[in-house]
Order: sequence, then structure tokens, then C-alpha cells
Amino acid sequence: MSWFESLILGLVQGLTEFLPISSSAHLRLTAAFADWQDPGAAFTAITQIGTEAAVLIYFRKDIGRILSAWTRSLTDKEMRSDQDARMGWLVIVGSIPIGVLGLTLKDQIEGPFRDLRLIATTLIVLGVVLGIADRLAARDETGGRHRVARERKTLKDLGVRDGLIFGFCQAMALVPGVSRSGATISGGLFMGYTREAAARYSFLLAIPAVLASGAYELKEIGGDSHVSWGPTILATVVAFFVGYAVIAWFMKFITTRSFMPFVIYRIVLGAVLFALIGAGVLDPLAGESAG
Repeated sequence: MSWFESLILGLVQGLTEFLPISSSAHLRLTAAFADWQDPGAAFTAITQIGTEAAVLIYFRKDIGRILSAWTRSLTDKEMRSDQDARMGWLVIVGSIPIGVLGLTLKDQIEGPFRDLRLIATTLIVLGVVLGIADRLAARDETGGRHRVARERKTLKDLGVRDGLIFGFCQAMALVPGVSRSGATISGGLFMGYTREAAARYSFLLAIPAVLASGAYELKEIGGDSHVSWGPTILATVVAFFVGYAVIAWFMKFITTRSFMPFVIYRIVLGAVLFALIGAGVLDPLAGESAG
């Protein structure tokens, strides 16, 4: 991998990680369209550490409170009813599905799941799902001619059951094209949470999963892989700075706007991919995976 490739892929990772459009799919597609070798699941996982560092800084006050309360709850029973302490436990609970499935499906994640036909399918299907979830949320928020607006849940209403459902939604993002934020936010909206609450828990839930995945894949960089350490570090640093700007914008965006622009983008991109593959312009296995 060249330095130029790593720069572009770092920009793509930072721009797409927090939006419900799938950063892993866009890294894969960028390489395919540019006729570069597939950067692979390991490169994707490690560059996500950069964007996750942006989450740690952006939500540093929330994370500090949660860690402090959770740590005290280990020895103080009264602290276990504290909202921040509960959130710490719920992040752990919600991380279980992706941890188990990530290890179980490792070979598929690095191989068959990177087929562009599957990515096109997941882009469209999850786009439709996100669109339906968004419309349901909008209907509750605004009401209608024959119904009143309904109050939606916040993170204070989050429990173990909902935390696990969020976790299984996040695990769907092991397939490129699904989108970690898109799947978890969709799940949250279907369960009746506000857009802001679903997005906030989605970002907090991603922290242990992304950091663990990135650390696990460190050994795959260098050696026989075409991806070396220098370009990987550059891409990770670029992803951090771009990702921080995007997350700040996105959290403001969702307080007043719907997800429909992302829904349309996903469906159009998926349809274009199918058209290019069907016309023979794009090979669904373009660029042998780097692992």
C-alpha cells in the first residue's frame, strides 16, 4: 500500500465511520474503484481505532463519569443503581454479541463478506430498514392528523434487554455495507428511542468492540501482508482528525434532521454497484483481500 492510498483511505474512514453508510464498505469500494488491492479487514479494524479515539475525546466527560461510577459500583452496592454505573454495565452487556460473533465469523469477515455483491445488497436492505425506522420515529415525534405525538425513550430507559438488542444490531456490522451506526441506530429507533439517544449509545457501545478488534488485528499488519505499518499509522491518524469533525457535525445534524439523505444515498449506491457488476465494469471480487 502506498502513502497516497493510505491517505485517501484514512480520509474515507474518517468521513464514513459515524455516518449510517458503512465505513468498511466504503474502504472496500474505494480500493475497488481505484483498482487498488483490497486493504482488508485488518487495515479497516486498525484505522477504526483512530475514529474511536475521536469518540473518546468527544464524549470524554460522559465516558469519565461512566468509568468512575462503574468502578465504584464494583464495591459499592448503592452505586449500582446510578445511571452512569448502569450505563457502564450496559455497554459491557451490549458488547457481548459482537465479541462472540466476531471471533466465530473471522474467516468469513476476511473473505466472503467482502464480495461486492453482498455489499451492494446490504447497502440497499439496511437503507430500507433505516428509512422505515426513521419514518416511525418522525411519526411519533410529530404525530398526525388523527394521532398525537408520542414521547420516545431516552438512555434513562435503557435496560439489559434493550442493551442486548442494540448489541446484536451492532454485530450485524461485521458484514461490510451494514454500518455499525446504521444498524444500531435503526434498532434503537424501532425500540422507540430518540435519534440522539440511539446515536449516543451506538457510539459508546462501539468503543470496546472497535478497540478490541483493532488490537486483535495488529498482528496482521506487515509480514506477508501488502499493508505495512507506516501507511496504516498515517491512515489511522487522518481518520482521527476527520472523524472528530464528522462526529461533532453528525450529533448536531440528527437533533433537527432525519436520516433520509443517508437512506437515499445507500439505495442509490447499492443500485449503481449492481449495475456496474451486471455490466461487467466492476469485478465483485476486485482486489484480492489482504486479510
